[in-house]
Amino acid sequence: MRFRKLNSFACLVCFVVSAASGRAETLTIATYNIENYGPANRLTEGGYRKDYPKPEPEKRALRAVIRALRADVLVVQEMGGQAYLDELRRDLKNEGLDYPHAALATAADADRHIAVLSLRPLVRVTTHDDLAFSYFGAKEKVKRGLLEVAVTTVAGEVTLFAVHLKSRFTDRPDDPMSAVRRGAEATAVRDRILKRFPSPAESRVVVLGDCNDGRSSRTLAHLIKRGERTVLELLPAADSRGEAWTHVYRREESYTHVDHVLVSPGLRAAVPGGVARIYDGEGVREASDHRPVMITLVLEAKR
Repeated sequence: MRFRKLNSFACLVCFVVSAASGRAETLTIATYNIENYGPANRLTEGGYRKDYPKPEPEKRALRAVIRALRADVLVVQEMGGQAYLDELRRDLKNEGLDYPHAALATAADADRHIAVLSLRPLVRVTTHDDLAFSYFGAKEKVKRGLLEVAVTTVAGEVTLFAVHLKSRFTDRPDDPMSAVRRGAEATAVRDRILKRFPSPAESRVVVLGDCNDGRSSRTLAHLIKRGERTVLELLPAADSRGEAWTHVYRREESYTHVDHVLVSPGLRAAVPGGVARIYDGEGVREASDHRPVMITLVLEAKR
């Protein structure tokens, strides 16, 4: 893990693992919106192009960031179809990082998908493409679905739910910035997670991805609680300089924190320091309009 300015955190992880006297292991998990890794309408040096692939310089920078992260499990958003996922894995392997296990969610959005790349075998893969909610009197579905994967650890299975909630773009004047729809998607996601794991205090669950909303939004509030019941806990995150933004709107140079990692209360103690980290190393500005967010879990073996 090449977070050069995070040596103190690495030392904390080493201390915690050592204290467990060999009865623990670490699991690194990251989320990264890789900005249209597939055909998209783009402004290029040759002018405006429709259905144009992600430029090669951006791909090279993206792979450099992913290699620096070297996450055990990497969740990505805005992946193209299967051929593009295969391409990314092939190119990473040629550069020394082999992700032998992968999954792609196929849902209502035919162009931008959620995907998972993993160094560890995925013991369970489920795409929840049936999450429905009421939206101004009509029935709608969570546009990118919900991708569920599980990996085996010494503590038992850890389950990841990968999300990419509705963007802020809207053509509805009665839903400015799609806030109502995004909140409804978050509610549908939370309820499905709670159905799968009805005892959050005893579950090992990580929910992560591009939520397109900040930590004080109703979207995050819907994910975190149902009524007075805490379903998930949001992990604070910052980079090596203490900055907390994960997305830049380049046209206006405005910065927001929309990519998040949440854990079930039953997994909270496995997060050293109770925090996530935002990667701010080389290539991150060139690779995407988002920055990746990463956590390390220290998991103790079952007794």
